[in-house]
Amino acid sequence: MYISKLFLKDFMLFNSLNIDFSKNINIISGENSTGKTAILKLLYSVTKSISEANKAKSELTKEQNENLLVSKLQGVFRPDDDKIGRLVTRIQGRNRSDIVITVNSNSKLEFSFSTNKEKHVNIGQTLRRFVKAVEPIYFPPKEIISATENFTSLYKEYHIAFEETYYDLALLLDKPLKRGANTAKQNKILESFNRIINGNIIQRGKKFYLKVDGQGEFEMGLLSEGYRKLSTIIYLILSGSLNNNSILFWDEPETNMNPKMIEPIVQALVVLATMGVQIFIATHDYFVQQSFSMISEYKQLTLDNIDVKFICLYKEDDSIFFESGPTLLDLQHNAIMQEFDHLYDREQRLFYEDR
Repeated sequence: MYISKLFLKDFMLFNSLNIDFSKNINIISGENSTGKTAILKLLYSVTKSISEANKAKSELTKEQNENLLVSKLQGVFRPDDDKIGRLVTRIQGRNRSDIVITVNSNSKLEFSFSTNKEKHVNIGQTLRRFVKAVEPIYFPPKEIISATENFTSLYKEYHIAFEETYYDLALLLDKPLKRGANTAKQNKILESFNRIINGNIIQRGKKFYLKVDGQGEFEMGLLSEGYRKLSTIIYLILSGSLNNNSILFWDEPETNMNPKMIEPIVQALVVLATMGVQIFIATHDYFVQQSFSMISEYKQLTLDNIDVKFICLYKEDDSIFFESGPTLLDLQHNAIMQEFDHLYDREQRLFYEDR
């Protein structure tokens, strides 16, 4: 399964938006407050609800379908008092959000919710069996692998101010490793990560360690956050949670990452895409953008024909618009490159003024 299109009307910052996605890799960029993370969270909330409905022992009622989606929107977006009506675009008087998600080019899931019914959605279809198999995974900006020992139990028992994406990821990290040898594709993906980590990930008593050859085991809390993120994705690959039915949403992979770590991560994500994983990345980072653009521009960098799509969100006249293309050169509103150009121009002015 893959998400092929998203239509939004009056959802959060978006008055209207209609985006086509690549079934392989989607790189979403834009200035702050243009809705990058909102798109990732919305797509994750819906696909995760579908996944949970598919795992139910029996068919869900219409009310159960609606409650499942409402609960996930509440947990992921965390609006005040759990009122999902607060996600509707703010105008004077009542308003309604309309959302249509198209998967596999033809199947559509439509739902809506309004400001006056703040804990209710109207769904056009049942979630269960809308698609046969989908396993969405959301990587938030901050890591969670170093806190999994106590996090899941605390989250269930207490009201903790963490988005549910952290809890969902911690639950996946609770899964044990699968028995047997890795597949050839798993090994190919892990090769890129091993270029950085040079060790193995071990789970023992809900604690994670990095075992480095010749140096012993290191607790996750002793590693940099960048290494913890890499350890997370490695473990999800080894446990089988990240597989060819997965959709990976990664919000700001560059956070606390040294730039030299970006290129092997990009190579590993390309291999994941060839395995059938659809990837959505929200980023502010030049190195992330440029590394994926080179994959798209120079086909010799990968033996597989991977489709990369760049989506740039920008604000104009108090509305959010977007443009898209297969490379960075196709974008006219690239905020990251615009800031690089401004910095270069500033340096040139200072250089010549000093002379």
